[in-house]
Amino acid sequence: MSLKTDSPFADIFVPSPNFEPRKAGPGIDLLLLHYTATETSTEALQWLTNSTSKVSSHYLIGENGGVVQMVHEKDRAWHAGDSFWDGETDINSRSIGIEIQNLGHDHDLPEYPDTQMTAIVRLCLDIVSRHTIPPHRVLAHSDVAPHRKRDPGEHFDWARLYRAGIGLWVAPSAPGDEIICQTGETSDAVREIQSCLSRVGYKVNQTGTYDMETEQAVAAFQRHFRPQRVDGIVDSSTRETLDRFLSAVTNTINLT
Repeated sequence: MSLKTDSPFADIFVPSPNFEPRKAGPGIDLLLLHYTATETSTEALQWLTNSTSKVSSHYLIGENGGVVQMVHEKDRAWHAGDSFWDGETDINSRSIGIEIQNLGHDHDLPEYPDTQMTAIVRLCLDIVSRHTIPPHRVLAHSDVAPHRKRDPGEHFDWARLYRAGIGLWVAPSAPGDEIICQTGETSDAVREIQSCLSRVGYKVNQTGTYDMETEQAVAAFQRHFRPQRVDGIVDSSTRETLDRFLSAVTNTINLT
């Protein structure tokens, strides 16, 4: 195996045994961001390169901005797990995964420091440029696995990435008191929200009943695109932000 890094913004290659060839398909068209939920990047690196862990990612970005590559981009790293996006369940074969050192929600989700964010922007911009990854397919782990994941979390600065030319972002409406629909409700309004979430890419059955799957998808959307309040309830702010985002996706697709 070559120990040469794929990106000029990676400092070193530390190989992980946890990878395999990508499965046949459309190729790399998605970038997925995670947090490590470990105390240090050293601990994260040990876990991601341990054969017994059965997990890995292509890159790890430390708390001080250092970047380690563990799996070559041509290979399928094991970072997405049980996941779904836009009809696809093998997210690992279509994505590049980046783990970001952060203690995570179990330790009050610390802010991502500026030095680390600078490294994230540089690496992500390089990856999306080389692989021509569409802006609306730069995602959070919580987007593709809302039933079990919350990373990189509501403190992650997606707007900063967007300003640098990475991903898609719309200014969210401020949370309000008007509730459009919520868990346990059955209505046409629920079905419409489910349809919108499905069009974005989330796994949501359009039943018209606001079930746990719908609540988790709404919370994942809020965590990424309306992080001021993450509660899984569709208020007017969530609906307006969702509509605004779908419009931005349509415009992006039409321009490509």
